Amino acid sequence: MPTTVLVTGGAGFIGSHTCVELLRNGHSVVVVDDLSNSSPQALARVEQISGKAVHAFHQVDIRDRSALADVFTRHRPDAVIHFAARKAVGESVALPVEYYDTNVAGTLTLLSVMHEHHVRRLVFSSSCSVYGNATKVPLGELDPVGPTNPYAASKLICEQVLADLCRRLPDWQVLALRYFNPIGAHASGLLNEEPRGALNNIMPLLTRIAVGRLDRLDVYGDDYPTADGTGVRDYIHVVDVAEAHRTAVERIGEANGMRTFNLGTGQGTSVLQLVREFERVSGRTIPYRVTGRRPGDVAVLVADPTAVARAWNWTTTRDLAAMCRDAWRAQQRNPAGYLA
Repeated sequence: MPTTVLVTGGAGFIGSHTCVELLRNGHSVVVVDDLSNSSPQALARVEQISGKAVHAFHQVDIRDRSALADVFTRHRPDAVIHFAARKAVGESVALPVEYYDTNVAGTLTLLSVMHEHHVRRLVFSSSCSVYGNATKVPLGELDPVGPTNPYAASKLICEQVLADLCRRLPDWQVLALRYFNPIGAHASGLLNEEPRGALNNIMPLLTRIAVGRLDRLDVYGDDYPTADGTGVRDYIHVVDVAEAHRTAVERIGEANGMRTFNLGTGQGTSVLQLVREFERVSGRTIPYRVTGRRPGDVAVLVADPTAVARAWNWTTTRDLAAMCRDAWRAQQRNPAGYLA
């Protein structure tokens, strides 16, 4: 049944794409976002793509308990999708306290407010980074975890809090989605990855280099134990990630307690392989230079996505070419970006 879904971080990259999927499938969407790394323009584009209005937007920091409680009182959501977090691995090494404050303390505040307002359904945006230096590939949900940076550690701490909460309060229903490396953009070209400040993810770097806004790509290490020495990741289209979060909201009532699923394609792609595919799709050359390894990075992270396929009959449907093609289209349609 259609529900009212509160989306924290709903104006961000994955959050905005998820709002599109929720609206297209009949859900009412309330967005909370502090706009520290996003723009209200993204929500205008969400409405343009979906043909439906976001029910409400509140510029709120999730650590602001009073403001967050007011949102719950006014809108009485049925479920929450929690994206709001700091998310850059390298930055987390430099700013560990800030990352724990936003990601862990913010989540604790959200859970407390949810509990007070009798909201028991939560889809938590987790990360493949919790696996750390993986000892096997691909990675299943029961494989050992071992974060190598504060960002990953903050996500794992939140997962542990949620597991403890569900053991103490068995009427809670929580889905933690450990998605791998989301890239791409909406096929319309209207939504894209548009971070404020420093660029930390690879696709915004590639698109800006392709149009001459940046000179070259820094490749952090070519001495990993991989085919070409560069890090290998399981890249997943952002719309596939968004569809999975929408599916999670619709399937969350099937069981009490906490469940954890990987979201990925099951295919690994190295940094240089991604560069070559983007060059092929865009017809542009991407200059790059190899630098030292980035603190907190690991060699290989690839998902075993069979658990979510068994549970929901859900799999990704977009390949690496589509990820590159959609990101390139969005860059061409928004040459200067759309942050405002």
